[in-house]
Amino acid sequence: MYEVPFQTDIETTFADSVVSAARTSLGDTLRSVVYFTPGAMDVLYVRQDLYESRQRAVEAKARLVEFERVGFAEAPVRTALSPPTAEDGIGAYDFTVRVHGEGFVVRVLADDDGVLLTTDDMDVEAFEEAAVAIRRFLNEP
Repeated sequence: MYEVPFQTDIETTFADSVVSAARTSLGDTLRSVVYFTPGAMDVLYVRQDLYESRQRAVEAKARLVEFERVGFAEAPVRTALSPPTAEDGIGAYDFTVRVHGEGFVVRVLADDDGVLLTTDDMDVEAFEEAAVAIRRFLNEP
């Protein structure tokens, strides 16, 4: 499987770091990496066997991003579920995994930045490693 890197408006070092963290954690099951904010998105990586053109990949991922942007509006709810003491709640939000028939969508959010990962069907334990690594880049000043 081959990767198709995309030119983006975000810093190259950041984009390369996010893609590298996802590839290292998820391997060849990784289908795509998308960076998004409440008002913009960039496709950072898509596996070559998935789309016939960059335009088709961006169109497909734009629909997914529109759905996942709801995560920014959900921030107050996630915060309410993680009160100051562990015995009062379920802990701080880390990431979201959506399970589909043929794979997964992973959403990692930090303030007004987000990353979506799509994968083939796989063992879910690898997602935590990927999300933790990507959150480090999203939280950098």
